[in-house]
Amino acid sequence: MRTRNKPRPATVFGIDIGKNLFHVVGLDAAGMPIQKATFRRDTLLQFFERAGPAFVGMEACSGSQWLARKIAAMGHTVRIIPAQFVKPYVKSNKNDIIDAAAIAEAVTRPTMRFVELRSPEHIDLQALHRVRDRMMSQRTCLINQMRAFCLEYGIAIHQGAGKFKADLPRVLADQSNDLTSAMRRILASTFDELRQLELRIDEVNREIEAIASQSDTARRLMTIPGIGPLAATALLAAAGSARQFKKARMAAWLRLVPREYSTGGKTKLLGISKRGNRYLRRMIIHGARSCVTHLDRSRYRLGAWLDGLQARMHTNKVTVALAAEIARIAWVVMTKPGASYERRDPAFS
Repeated sequence: MRTRNKPRPATVFGIDIGKNLFHVVGLDAAGMPIQKATFRRDTLLQFFERAGPAFVGMEACSGSQWLARKIAAMGHTVRIIPAQFVKPYVKSNKNDIIDAAAIAEAVTRPTMRFVELRSPEHIDLQALHRVRDRMMSQRTCLINQMRAFCLEYGIAIHQGAGKFKADLPRVLADQSNDLTSAMRRILASTFDELRQLELRIDEVNREIEAIASQSDTARRLMTIPGIGPLAATALLAAAGSARQFKKARMAAWLRLVPREYSTGGKTKLLGISKRGNRYLRRMIIHGARSCVTHLDRSRYRLGAWLDGLQARMHTNKVTVALAAEIARIAWVVMTKPGASYERRDPAFS
């Protein structure tokens, strides 16, 4: 390491993460820059090994969790900031050193929101969910493509994966339709590809269910209506222990509450935001929609509440409201050891 890049007694370091080059800006206790340096991946860790304990900030991006764990193990206090919260601190023109300085300044703000450092197990679990989500999208693409091919020959197949898989073999076996031999071969090979993809999806589902059955927190989460193995493990992977939320604000973190645009003393509430973890929000809303349709409302305290909501608003709004309530209950289960959802008959509660 060159002499000019030796650690100086900085209170705060901001790191702009790259693939090969990392830019670091150090601030003193007064917030003034006292060091600006550029490192490669291997020399960056050597720099923080030599540096005294400090507050280290970086943007949330690919590789930030790994780097944060490495630097935290060296005795530093590490904070990961969402990129959109750093942008207001970027002054004038933009380059990597200016970005690192903006990160160093943003991380010192007392009201700043940070991303929780997650364990490798949670990252592995989230990767498993992302692989499954990608394969589910591929399955939908394959089905839609085959359905479109059939429509080119005047053959309409029912919507839905189950009906499609039942109808296509009959379509391929029917020699009286207008399908050409070339198109039959294309559809047959694409259908085989779909079968192989579904075998892989089933394998991932079984792996996720096995993880859920081995986790005490996941088992307790599955006592909540609308949460199964997929949603329970997705919550664990994304929120970790959920202790970063001081109150049941996990519903707001998932953007399951209305956006607000209020001014002049006039409150204006809008629809939910599309920011945040879209995959987890979709899982919770799907579970809530299932509850709205199938929940035995005479056996749950939520039943009367759902009836009251449906009497005055659209079913979609009721679904999102129930999803927000499920997220709040999930926060309690995740943050209180041994807590689970207790189903109580309204007549005896």
